[in-house]
Amino acid sequence: MSGATPRRELVKAEQYTPDLLQEFLVELETTRHSSEVWRLIVKLGQALNLPYVDLISASSYSNWKKTLFVRTSYDSSWLNSVNQDPDLAKWSYFRSHAMHCLTPIAVGVEFAEEYKHIPQSRYEVLHEAGRRGIRAGFSIPLRVHAPPQAALITFSGNHSKREMERIIQTHGWVLHAVALTGHQRYLTHFASEFSERNKITTKQRELLEMIGNGQQDKVIADQLGVTVSAVRQRMNNILKKTGLSNRAELAALAMSMGILPDPLSRNAGDQQSVLVEMGLPRLGDHPTLSPMVKTRRRDP
Repeated sequence: MSGATPRRELVKAEQYTPDLLQEFLVELETTRHSSEVWRLIVKLGQALNLPYVDLISASSYSNWKKTLFVRTSYDSSWLNSVNQDPDLAKWSYFRSHAMHCLTPIAVGVEFAEEYKHIPQSRYEVLHEAGRRGIRAGFSIPLRVHAPPQAALITFSGNHSKREMERIIQTHGWVLHAVALTGHQRYLTHFASEFSERNKITTKQRELLEMIGNGQQDKVIADQLGVTVSAVRQRMNNILKKTGLSNRAELAALAMSMGILPDPLSRNAGDQQSVLVEMGLPRLGDHPTLSPMVKTRRRDP
């Protein structure tokens, strides 16, 4: 890719992980766009003969119906009718497992007998996927907690149960690490690309920053040299573009886009604050945080 960031050389101490994982992580460091991350994830799946890759993410951990995005490495349009049926959709791996658990899980028709009760209609979906070459796979649940979100990456292929078990035993750690780091990097880029997807202009980003900083319309108008009504019109334009409904949501958007820093990451005042905790709390204790230890410490 033209203008791509060159890959760095690894020091010896970094070279104790599997080669596939090393290569993926080093290339991941150079990505600038979510599409590049997705290509790397699919590339690794293909290297392990798991070319069917799915990534589904919900924008609300408590409500799986609020789907943020779905990406697949293959034509998954045949699933549209399945996902529109609520009785079928709720039995997906994402909704039945990943929303509640953190353990990776073997999936596909080859492992159907190892699940708890699944409706016959869901078995039929799994058999149809098998006929399309998606017989077995490995799904990794994912989490992001600010704001709370859940996601799932699945690597699948046309494998028997025994073949898939061998892949998981040999490469399960790699797949798990790739899913975790790839998903985090993907979301970082995805958030920064919000302006691109929704055609947010530079002036609108400036307005979002002012709103996020808690400035009122009159103050914003004075700083921009426009009328209060002009400020409100610009705000309404952003609301229409983004589908948001109020000023508080615009402020939250500014933080999610990276225009404003996460308030939980801000230090108090100009001094560096480091919270140092040593040892383990006793079982049943509900420890309270003492004032932060304001100190500078060197890495060991």
